[in-house]
Amino acid sequence: MSKLRVHSFSISLDGYGAGPEQSLEQPLGANGMTLHGWVLATRTFRQLFGQEGGETGIDDDFAARGFENLGAWILGRNMFGPIRGPWPDEAWKGWWGDNPPYHCPVVVLTHHARAPLTMAGGTTFHFVTDGTHAALERARQAAGGRDVRLGGGVETIRQFLRAGLVDEMHLAISPVLLGAGEHLLGGLDLIKLGYACTQHQATRAATHVVLTRAR
Repeated sequence: MSKLRVHSFSISLDGYGAGPEQSLEQPLGANGMTLHGWVLATRTFRQLFGQEGGETGIDDDFAARGFENLGAWILGRNMFGPIRGPWPDEAWKGWWGDNPPYHCPVVVLTHHARAPLTMAGGTTFHFVTDGTHAALERARQAAGGRDVRLGGGVETIRQFLRAGLVDEMHLAISPVLLGAGEHLLGGLDLIKLGYACTQHQATRAATHVVLTRAR
């Protein structure tokens, strides 16, 4: 069976995966972008957005692993956009412009139905309203036997962790403090959920930790 994986999910030293006060101007909340300094200069990230160059090495290796054997994504609604409640219309098409960086099917977990949205570059957003298990099943069907990547945000990852659905999670712990925001692991007993640290490696920009759940 395909795996559900979290990759390159950045958190602060005090455990926050996003800052407070998400908005159109600050999609990751106040100071949220400071979590991602480790990945912005990597070759993998730059290629994702059609840019040349970029750094190689450990940070880039971890970023690249997130795209291996990948067939579909799952996102929470907050990752798709800042709109809350029923969709007022279909004008909002994500943060990424006409050609999102996914290039495969993306399942968006939401409480409000919306027709599928096909974008340039092979990305189609499918909006699923009947919970985490249904979203994972839909994503696995779309992935065609390959793995599914859970992109976030924080509360969406927490839902899938609590349900025991995440097989592997790569966290990049950035050397910054946020002080407030959305805490990723607070109140979760990862040992009881079956997770163990199977890899850790530090660079100047981040400490990379891989947690694997025993099947």
